[in-house]
Amino acid sequence: MVGSSIVRCLQSDGYDNLVLRTSSELDLRDQQAVANFFETHKPEYVFLAAAKVGGILANNTYRADFLYENLQIQNNVIHQSYKNDVAKLLFLGSSCIYPKLAPQPLREESLLTGELEPTNEPYAIAKIAGIKMCESYRRQYGCNFISVMPTNLYGPNDNYDLQASHVLPALIRKFHEAKVANQPTVEVWGSGAPRREFLHADDLGNACLYLMKNYDQESFVNVGVGTDLSIKELAEMVKQVVGFEGAIQWNTDKPDGTPRKLMDVSKLHKMGWNHTIDLATGLRITYQDFLTKMNEYL
Repeated sequence: MVGSSIVRCLQSDGYDNLVLRTSSELDLRDQQAVANFFETHKPEYVFLAAAKVGGILANNTYRADFLYENLQIQNNVIHQSYKNDVAKLLFLGSSCIYPKLAPQPLREESLLTGELEPTNEPYAIAKIAGIKMCESYRRQYGCNFISVMPTNLYGPNDNYDLQASHVLPALIRKFHEAKVANQPTVEVWGSGAPRREFLHADDLGNACLYLMKNYDQESFVNVGVGTDLSIKELAEMVKQVVGFEGAIQWNTDKPDGTPRKLMDVSKLHKMGWNHTIDLATGLRITYQDFLTKMNEYL
């Protein structure tokens, strides 16, 4: 999802000298394969958007996989970028790097000031390691490696697999399937009380291009919209967009996750960048994307 949005932004900005590989074409967990790729193609700029990602269920179930595979991806790409004299690298992290009970909104300075949310701790640790790798390669070798921390993302090419998806695509699929089957209710995990911020992937792609052009500092940068809503409010919005007319049943036996994850985006706003796609518009776009891909998930 994020990689394709960055590609669209680059192409719309006139870039056509892109070196692209899908995960099936280049396994970034494979140290030798990554080394061969960099030695052969010598990329000048690198957007490191690849990661093993998922929602609460996937993060909590495949803890070892999330830690190991993300570390492998980061280690290989960041190290080979250094060895092959990449001019600049942008590493994408996640808002889950912040402590579970960090003051809201989440400021960049809150990193490593408290305990992480237990359900996604392995993924968060991997992403924190990526930030520190970029910092360390900059300090030791002078590499221009920067880190960007996006808030919760959604948009075209999202993952709608209920075993691995995040909350927003999962809600889209659940409400759509319930509508088609004329079901009276849709079950949603948790209480609906946690609050989340959502950024359209194309806005993130635009922000990444902006930062690649304009930002060269060691400290990482939050990317978000600066406002949030409750999961209950989100569910009601998705229900309306999809056209489901039944009721929402909240399963409070399931975990809520972090109570709130609102990003402080004042640093990025002061640089002159703001998002352009509001959530209502983005949800309609994303539901249409789901409709074109839903046969893959049925």
